[in-house]
Amino acid sequence: MKKIVRILVFLFVLPIAGWANLTNPPTPGKYKLVIEGFDWGPAVSKVILQDANPTKETNSADFEVFVTRSSSLGEIPASQASGKRNIVYSYASDENGNRKDDGTHLTLVLSVSPVNPLGSGIQYLRMGNRASNVWIDYGVTVIHTKSGKSWAEESGRIRPIVDDFDLSGKFTYENTTLTYGAFSPKNLKAKAPLIIWLHGGGEGGTDPTIALMGNKAFNYASPELQVLFGEGAFVLAPQTPTFWMNAGEGMTRGQTNDIYNAAVFALIQDFVAKNPMVDPTRIYVGGCSNGGYMSLKLILEHPDYFAAGYISALAYNNEFISDAQVQKIKNVPIWFVHAKDDMTTKPNETVVPLYHRLKQAGAKNVYFTYYDNVHDITGFYGGENFRYNGHWSWIYSHANVARTDFDGSPVMLNGRPVTIMEWMAAQKKKK
Repeated sequence: MKKIVRILVFLFVLPIAGWANLTNPPTPGKYKLVIEGFDWGPAVSKVILQDANPTKETNSADFEVFVTRSSSLGEIPASQASGKRNIVYSYASDENGNRKDDGTHLTLVLSVSPVNPLGSGIQYLRMGNRASNVWIDYGVTVIHTKSGKSWAEESGRIRPIVDDFDLSGKFTYENTTLTYGAFSPKNLKAKAPLIIWLHGGGEGGTDPTIALMGNKAFNYASPELQVLFGEGAFVLAPQTPTFWMNAGEGMTRGQTNDIYNAAVFALIQDFVAKNPMVDPTRIYVGGCSNGGYMSLKLILEHPDYFAAGYISALAYNNEFISDAQVQKIKNVPIWFVHAKDDMTTKPNETVVPLYHRLKQAGAKNVYFTYYDNVHDITGFYGGENFRYNGHWSWIYSHANVARTDFDGSPVMLNGRPVTIMEWMAAQKKKK
């Protein structure tokens, strides 16, 4: 099916190219894709054309980019299955898209936005009794309209920051196997903290890149956040084959036990044991939605193990947390992030009452950034006027912009206001 669609696209653009000999067209060239992670998920942001031999006269307006999106795992709506991508600008580069005045490659920078599904290399598909994000077949055909030259064969993909992770991790505990991605800081002279991220319900499976790029979770390995942790921090992103709130039969919100918490804790312990440069007094656990549930579950089960928690869109219902459990975790530093208009993990059933119970129990290092909604924080797509799904409060955590407590006052540390990651970097468990 994918080949048929691409042939149709090719036939559609033949007249534009104006080739002199249609019976023997030139062999299409090769290209690389750059797939970047954005607040809303991954998007193909650049196409690097091999052997384009750009000159000062090369004009991006003379190129056209057509894409096809398909999957054997499910049907993609026709409006999202094929179309034309907009080119923002172009520049001469090397084979990896690095600007180079005498480069033999040409990099086309494509327009991306949260409302343009043609840019995405993943799709949320329902498979059997569950749905999740999966990588799809993403085909590209580039035409230089003046010469008729084309590029239609992918030679590779570049995923900034994500490619710095070890994506081959696999751990088996009893009958459960979990995959994971792991980032290790380079040139450590002293032990470094470990940041654990637990994905949401749509990122389960056996490909850790989905857990890292379904939203911008990989950003904890970015230079901007790593520098907050001194020489850097390890980042561990475990992945469940289904979803963290799986109770074996149905889904739990805390009323019954899930089937994964023992396995993921064993994975964490194994990772720490195999990486002696991890500082055991600075292990942080966080997650969103399903992963927020699992983060709190791990803290409830092992309050003395973690130095801090950072939890967004908490899916653990407050009614299933006992007063004894609140007392058990009241001294664990935790920073919650949630939005008032979250209709998936309703705050008045989850985080709001739990936060107040912790404060009433005497918790002194627990914070809660409570947003009215989830909006565009980049300013590129409308700023506060562009709103995401209210469930997506993890955007504020990944971007390290959460900085206020429940009453709107700034969170202070050593006399100065701090963000969620600055605060977390300062948390250390007593030996």
